[in-house]
Amino acid sequence: MNKNTSVDLDKSRLKDALIVSYSYSGNTHQIAKAIQTITGADWSEIYPWQPYPVEFPELLEQVQREVRNGYKPRLLPNARSPKQYAVVFVGSPNWCGTIAPPLASWLSRHDLSGKVILPFYSHCGGVAGDLAGDIAALCPKADVREALGVIGSGGDDLSAALTNWMDQAKKRSSQISQSPQSRNSLFTQRGAI
Repeated sequence: MNKNTSVDLDKSRLKDALIVSYSYSGNTHQIAKAIQTITGADWSEIYPWQPYPVEFPELLEQVQREVRNGYKPRLLPNARSPKQYAVVFVGSPNWCGTIAPPLASWLSRHDLSGKVILPFYSHCGGVAGDLAGDIAALCPKADVREALGVIGSGGDDLSAALTNWMDQAKKRSSQISQSPQSRNSLFTQRGAI
């Protein structure tokens, strides 16, 4: 997490932002779509060259292996470049307490130095991990803000949760504590989903 970076996150800045997301089940897709509706930002979905297995036992085995080994899969060449954007929303399912390997792959292939990164993730109530910290490790010269964790696709309260999260990100300085508890998804949504 970059120190002393000051990018104003006013409404016009968010409209000129980029949303990059990977979604396995469609939950993260729904969150990214809602962010685009609220901000008017450009949106680019990323896809691994080789799709993940449909059956859960095979998926879990592959994901655990990839996360453990730091594997970054080859991606289909359809994602936008982040070069022209000062603010980048990045979204992923929470897989094994971290971001999905396709998002890790995209982040590691782009220079996000000096950019504000607003991470969000979908989950099913499992261990949150330190997704903002994991992203900061891949993008050490970026200003990584607090991650928003959303159960499922967010339900009826998603728009309010996103607005609150973005308002909090606007107010926060870029100096985020190195304590995993303070970085770890302070805005996780819990509700009727």
